[in-house]
Amino acid sequence: MECGIQDFYKDKVVFLTGATGFLGRVIIEKLLRATDVKRIYAMVRPKRNQDIQARIQNWEKDPLFEVLLKSKPQALQRVFTIAGDCLEHDLGISVKDRQLLASEVQIFIHGAATVRFNEPLHIAITINTRATKLMLQLAKEMKHLQAFLHISSAFSNCPEFHIEERFYPELLNLNSEKILAMTEIVGAKMIDSISSVLVGSFPNTYTYSKALAEDVILREAGDLPLSVFRPAIIIASHKEPVSGWIDNLYGPITLIYGIGHGVIRLVGHSKKGTTSFVPVDYCANMALASIWQTGKRDIIRDPKEQPPIFTLAPSTSNLLSHTDFIKFGMSHRDELAVNKMIWYPFLNCVSKPWLYTLLAFFYHTLPGYMFDLILRLAGKKPRMVDLYRKIHINVNAIQHFLFNSWKFETKSADKLRSLMSIEDREMYNFDMEALDWKEYFKSALFGMRLYLGKEPPTKESFESGRRLLKLFKILHYGLMTVLLLITVFLLWSLLKFIIKY
Repeated sequence: MECGIQDFYKDKVVFLTGATGFLGRVIIEKLLRATDVKRIYAMVRPKRNQDIQARIQNWEKDPLFEVLLKSKPQALQRVFTIAGDCLEHDLGISVKDRQLLASEVQIFIHGAATVRFNEPLHIAITINTRATKLMLQLAKEMKHLQAFLHISSAFSNCPEFHIEERFYPELLNLNSEKILAMTEIVGAKMIDSISSVLVGSFPNTYTYSKALAEDVILREAGDLPLSVFRPAIIIASHKEPVSGWIDNLYGPITLIYGIGHGVIRLVGHSKKGTTSFVPVDYCANMALASIWQTGKRDIIRDPKEQPPIFTLAPSTSNLLSHTDFIKFGMSHRDELAVNKMIWYPFLNCVSKPWLYTLLAFFYHTLPGYMFDLILRLAGKKPRMVDLYRKIHINVNAIQHFLFNSWKFETKSADKLRSLMSIEDREMYNFDMEALDWKEYFKSALFGMRLYLGKEPPTKESFESGRRLLKLFKILHYGLMTVLLLITVFLLWSLLKFIIKY
């Protein structure tokens, strides 16, 4: 009888980079809750005056681990930290820890990355590309390695708009070997100064450096039992371990968060475009299933054979349009009103980038100056103009993705699900075709309010939010009426002037 996913992970030793990241923590939680792994080594970047093992122990207070710790109170004792830093030439891993990993690790998950779109190129290459090469070298030292999973991105080859499950070395101006050699010779300033030339048709340093990392995999994986996982844009959890869990203000949830607080009032996007969102729990489930499929192979992979690629992206039969994303994001405005809003949540959408740039001054910047004036008069520190400056920088960074759409080949996901038992499909669900987007966004917005806004899910809190919403609604439409009357008066005065003269 074929080994299922749970049986595969039983008594395994796992090494995970990017352990403290959004997806990394969800993978660890799932491993501890749904498998009987023997031990998890989590690479954690040291911070001044902070013990790295204490950072793991702090997870006991994280809502993400609440379900796990109720059923397995001692679960986190199976997580051990390894001090490491992708910016260091030797990954910052001590000789002793390197020997430990080489002698024990069976499953290697490389998820560490910088996800900032506007990261200086030399840093993006160091963390996302060079570290991948160093991780492969470390993996080749591991005596009992059964599977290596490189977590990439569905957008790592985004100059193409129809992305297949293959490698795309032809998109690079220079291959990864030459780029890494160049970074060793010239300084960081020189690399950053020629960033636009090197990045070429890629929209940012993140996607470019991830494409280089895939080229490293293609060139240097050798006969490692390796596979590549390409998730699309990762958003809040759907159901596991709790609905709507999220801990960061990156990506599309940031827009909804800003809209719900009355801060963001204008968005630019293609009206005919579609989104590429995937829940973080689906990502963790498919990552673990991909490792299971990679690790259960009995034969050594031919070095000439392309490592398998697993893509998780929306199903072509269940796409979410930009328009529906905005609609679902606004649909629970009254029900899930927040107590920290600064104005009535409303949104206008434009389909031209230049029009967004023009109107953003009137929707964001000008009101920002007004808010800051009020704050100054109240003796408080002004902050809105600076906030809008940061918002516009971030919007500009993601604009390419708001005005374009991609099609992703996801045959691997379908095949992987077909190889899984019924029980495994339920326990490690990543079926994007069956995902109800309307239901999803209700739980995601609830989670946004709870986990990002830190607002309790109590009757009093919801009622307080609704009262504030009602007040701002009256003020908003009152202001719109006054502005309309002023506009009509000015136009009427102008018309009278023209007729008179």
